Order: sequence, then structure tokens, then C-alpha cells
Amino acid sequence: MTSSPPTERTSGTRPTTPGLGLALVSAAGFGTSGVFAKSLLEAGWSPGGAVTVRIGGAALALALPAAVVMRGRWRVLRRHARMLTVYGLVAVAACQFCYFNAVTRLSVGVALLLEYLAPVLMIGWLWLRHGSRPSRVTVGGTALAVGGLVLVLDVTGSVEVDPIGVAWALAAAVSVVVYFVLSAREPEGLPPLAMASAGMVVAALALLAVGLVGLMPLEVSAQDVVFLDRQVHWAVPASGMVLLSTALAYATGIAATRRLGSRLASFVGLSEVLCAVFAAWLFLGELPLPIQLVGGALIVAGVACIRYDELTREPTPASEVPIDPM
Repeated sequence: MTSSPPTERTSGTRPTTPGLGLALVSAAGFGTSGVFAKSLLEAGWSPGGAVTVRIGGAALALALPAAVVMRGRWRVLRRHARMLTVYGLVAVAACQFCYFNAVTRLSVGVALLLEYLAPVLMIGWLWLRHGSRPSRVTVGGTALAVGGLVLVLDVTGSVEVDPIGVAWALAAAVSVVVYFVLSAREPEGLPPLAMASAGMVVAALALLAVGLVGLMPLEVSAQDVVFLDRQVHWAVPASGMVLLSTALAYATGIAATRRLGSRLASFVGLSEVLCAVFAAWLFLGELPLPIQLVGGALIVAGVACIRYDELTREPTPASEVPIDPM
């Protein structure tokens, strides 16, 4: 008996209200990661060390709930091992490692604004790879986003932006594309919680292996850190980073994307930028300069145009759009 390939239903067939709620919870969770991570990084933790603790801790936190949900159906994990491996390595490990490296050189807000050029990158990839020519609205949205990028980077020179930090943020953006595409899949018998847990395990093992062979510094410290202007135990921000910004954010994100589809979910995911900028301002006192805020608004507006155009196009007659199996 052969199973049909994973499919992504169009947004019109999905219950959007629960999906929107889950997407907003996920965005808020992801948006706080920079706040938690910044205190650890400033205390001497390396990006690799912080990411490994974040992902490894989330893998442990999700292990028991995932085991309960799976109820011994481990064959499902083997059946989708290839997809879960790519998800863990790219959508989890690479995405978080690149983002943490970016926030060591850029403010949290600027790093996220660059990371959320992901939808624009997806449009360009589809055009080059599959010949899917964008509409005028999409081209206009792309122009807005690129113009916003110029302002965020402030090419006039009044704001110093680290080019290495920009490169890390753009690499994270590529990983975000993979995250939304894979999260939208509905592999038979694989609940969102189990997918998130398996991805965390793959990512944690990969990060640990890379660190142990010396390709990535794994520097952590047991010293107290400064968090919210107070001296606290390192476990305080680390716990928030593990439970809220990772375990909860990934599990709810996968569940939301399955309900909304990758297009609408990535559109709603833009709220992560707003959550992150607000959290960085409220807790860290970081606020992008006015020219960068204008640039960020243009990026968000541009991506919104792209997503609006995709969502208002005439839907595919079939209720399901097949996705190439991994």
C-alpha cells in the first residue's frame, strides 16, 4: 500500500481562527529569543554554546510530550527521517546559529528585519528555479522591501552596520524559507509536537558534534548574567530561551503553519519582527534609529504586498496542492 505525497491545502480549506492564534503565540515566542540570548552572549557565551543549550534544552523539554503523542508509533519517524533531518539541520540548527551570530554584531531589531526578507528570497527562488514569474504587485512589494533593506543598512554611512552581521542575518533568512516550507507539510501520522521534537533532537546532535570536533566554539559560563538590568542566575534567561522561545515557539509554529499554509503563516509571522523590536526596546533599551525604522516599515510593507498578492490570487481548483516529497 503506497501513501500519497504530503500535501498543503489551500488557505480557504483551513480553520484559520485557531491557526492565527497559534501563529501569534509562535511569533511572540520567537520574538523574545533575542532578549534572552543577548544577556548570555554578553556574559561570554559563544553563539554556538547558546544555540546548543537552547536546542538541546528544547529537545529534552519536548521529549516526554512527544513520546505521549506518538504512543509508540516510531515507524512514522523512520518513514519521514529524511525530511526531519533537513528540518533539524536547516530550519532549526542553521537558522538559530546564524541568527545568534547576527545579534552579536547587530541589534536584535535590525537582525530580525534582515532575517524576515525570507519571503522576498522565496519569490526570487521560485522565479529563477521554476520560472514562476511574479505579478506587478509582487514586483512592487519586492522593490519596497529592497528599498527598506537599503535604509536598514544605511548605505549613506551615517549608521555603522557590520557586514558580517548582515551576512549572518541573510543566511538566517534562507533558513526561515526552509522552515515555512517544511512546516506546512502534513506527513501522515506525524503530529506537530513530534515533528518539533524530532527536529530539535537532530539539531542538538548536529550542533554538539560540530562543537566537539572544534568547528564551532561551545563556550558557556556558570557565572551570573545581567538580565533586565539585574544580576541573575544564568538559568533564568536560559530557561526562557529554551521553553518560550524554542519549545513553545516551534511546536505552535508547526501547528499554525499546517492550519494556515506556508504563505499565510509566513505573512502572520511578520508579527515576530514587531514583537522582537518591542521586546528589545522594553527590556534591552535597544531601538533602531529612525532611518532604520523607516526601512523596517518598508520591508514589512513590501512583504505584506507580496503575501497579499499571493493570497488573493485565484485558488487552485483542487482542494489540495501537492508538495514534492522529501
